[in-house]
Amino acid sequence: MWRPRIEGRRNVPKHGRVILASNHLSFIDSVAIPVAAPRPVQFLAKSTYFEGTGARGWVNRTFFGAIGAVGVDRASGQAAQAALDQGRRILETESAFAIYPEGTRSVDGRLYRGRTGVAWLALSTGSPVVPVGLVGTDEVMPVGSSRPRFKRITVRFGEPIDVSRFGPAESGKARRLATDEIMAAIHALSGQELAGTYNEAPPADAMEKIKRAVLRPERL
Repeated sequence: MWRPRIEGRRNVPKHGRVILASNHLSFIDSVAIPVAAPRPVQFLAKSTYFEGTGARGWVNRTFFGAIGAVGVDRASGQAAQAALDQGRRILETESAFAIYPEGTRSVDGRLYRGRTGVAWLALSTGSPVVPVGLVGTDEVMPVGSSRPRFKRITVRFGEPIDVSRFGPAESGKARRLATDEIMAAIHALSGQELAGTYNEAPPADAMEKIKRAVLRPERL
């Protein structure tokens, strides 16, 4: 119905574990990638999408299950690590796993700094990373919108990246360098303006500033 332009599908390995690392502009991104990819793709979604009751709960479970979503509890204290562990389990079954290194949708259309969870996944599982550039999905379904519009989108799959040369997954430097290379490839595909910062709300108070400075928002 949306007649997406799909470029570089041959860059996605047909078999074996692979990470699809994409920019994130809209809810519809998680539909566009599985539809455009030449193989089934799994990605993480809020567990609440699978916990509803009645007709609406059934529709949600059916829809998200059909597009390859796997529920994860984002409200727990270890939500980021739980999500990464779930992603690793998916990759270890030789599946394709999609992730948004920015962590959340960009509300201003800029490309934000990548969190290093994507590199940890790639380095700890030996998975190649296929960068993905989405263009126009924010026009189909802007942040806050409940109904999609009929706009044409573009999905670009870049050449696979082997990040193993950067070092082990335990190395913070290796994760940072690998993530920066992945984000540079996504930028080349999407053509977005670079934000140069992490995509997160301003700290609510001084304690939040301290927590961010100590913990550093890198993982996911």
